[in-house]
Order: sequence, then C-alpha cells, then structure tokens
Amino acid sequence: MEKVLVTGVAGGLGRLVARRLSDRYAVTGVDTSRWKSSPRGIDTHVVDLRKRKFEDVVRTTRPDAVVHMGFVRHFRASDRERHSVNVGGTRLLLDHCVKYGVRHLVVLSSGYVYGAFPENPYQMDEETPLSASRNYPEIRDLVEVDSLVSTNIWRRPELRTSVIRPVSTLGPRVPSMVREYLRQRRVPTVLGFDPMIPFIHENDLAEAMTLAVDHQLQGVFNVVGPGEVPLHTAIEETGGTAWPIPDPPARWLFGRLFRFGMLPYPAGLLDFLKYPVSLDGSRFAEATGFRCKYGLPEIFASIRE
Repeated sequence: MEKVLVTGVAGGLGRLVARRLSDRYAVTGVDTSRWKSSPRGIDTHVVDLRKRKFEDVVRTTRPDAVVHMGFVRHFRASDRERHSVNVGGTRLLLDHCVKYGVRHLVVLSSGYVYGAFPENPYQMDEETPLSASRNYPEIRDLVEVDSLVSTNIWRRPELRTSVIRPVSTLGPRVPSMVREYLRQRRVPTVLGFDPMIPFIHENDLAEAMTLAVDHQLQGVFNVVGPGEVPLHTAIEETGGTAWPIPDPPARWLFGRLFRFGMLPYPAGLLDFLKYPVSLDGSRFAEATGFRCKYGLPEIFASIRE
C-alpha cells in the first residue's frame, strides 16, 4: 500500500497516527476542524464525512487504506447528531471504500462497547457480545458502528476490515472521558466498589493503529496496555482523592447534572466504576507483535503533568 486516508486527523489521536503513518505512506487527512500546524507531507481537508465533498476527496486521492477515527465521542452533541455522524458517516464511508477500490479499512472502536456488568468474565475476548446499550444507552451509536463494521468483514470480503477495541486511553494529547474523570480533584466513586481498570498510553494506541495498517489486518482485535489497577489506585496515582457516593444518590445526581449540561458524562458511566471491563489482547499481539512501550507509572504521570 502507498496511500492512506485518515479521518478525524485533527484530533489528538488522529495527529499521532497520521505522523507515524507519514513515515511510510502518503497520508491524506480529513476532519471537520482544521489541523493548523499539520506537518509537511500530510495533505489535510476540512470536510464532513456525510457530505459530497468527502466523497470527492476519496475519489481524487484513491487511497489504498483508510483509518477511520472521525467520530463524535463527547456528549455535547445531541443523540441525533451523534448517530448521524457516527453511524450515518460510517455507512457512507463503507460505500465509498467499495466504490473507489480501497483495499483496507481500520476502524477505531472502544472496549466500552462490551458494557460493564457483574457477570463479565475476566479478560473478555473478541467473541464476547456487545452489550453496552443495555445500561449505557448514550453510547448505543458507537455499539452500532462497531456492529456495522464487524458485519462488513464478511459482507464485503474484498475490503479487508479491522476493528480495533482499545482499553481506557490516557495521555496529554487525546481527550477522553476517563482522562477528564481522573483529572478532578475530588473524584466520585460508587461506595463499596473498586473495580480493576486497564489503561493504555495514547502513544501505544497510535502505534497499534499504525501496526493494523502495516499488517493489513482483517477481523476484530482488542488492544490492551501494560496492565490494570484498582480504581482507587488510579485516582491516587493521578493526584485525585476518591469521593465515595452510594449508588442510588450518585445515579440520580449524575443524571440530573448531565441533563442540565453540568457534567460531561451520563449516569451510565457509573457501571464502569462498579464492574471491571478486562480485555484479552492476545489476538492482536500475536498478529502484529505489538508490545507496549509505556508502563502504568508513565501513563499516570502524563495525567499529573
């Protein structure tokens, strides 16, 4: 492969991935925001995946591979907007890939799509059902995207497709709910619960996305970091103080604050503060030789700094 198209290139992870890929490929990036200081050699376009202009970019560049990270993951947008961008935009992207001869597609999903439940097995593999919508309806669009692309693997075998499901990602450049959660001085927890939480550094995840392109992977792959720690340890290591709250009042409080725009995450997040979501990343490691370069102390230090 010679040419790679990256969606969501102006985001923190998009920039990290595009820089790595540009060492070996001709990279084109698209996003709804401008990457003002994009490096020389990376051609960028400000476009919406749902518009004709994006199809024009695919048609003219004719990429060999596409790395799809152009999602709305925050909750400032409405449910309708999130669904339109995430599901509708991905559906159009799949059509464009087939229409214009893209050979390989890499899609960034999330380990959150499995859902947090007391019956979760330790180290869930890629065959575990995606159940997050049961108690976290606000991310049903991301679950639908994952299911849509996973189905595409056998529906359109001419397009090699890989779905990457990473554990919680931390770092100074990539915004995420878990980063905003841990950066609080008083960090709310659910009284009586202290689940094991796995983490990966943003640079290691960017390397994993790059390896998925290099190896032209096909299938679904969990990507895990150097390990996991109890939630209270993660809070202490990132400089916060745990604030235990009983579940019913916490769920009511989170719901009210989220509804009025005073909290960036909904009440469904509470289940991830109660039950572990531990993933088995052996399939990806065996396929690519992936090994993390950043340990847990470095991951937590990146948040403190």
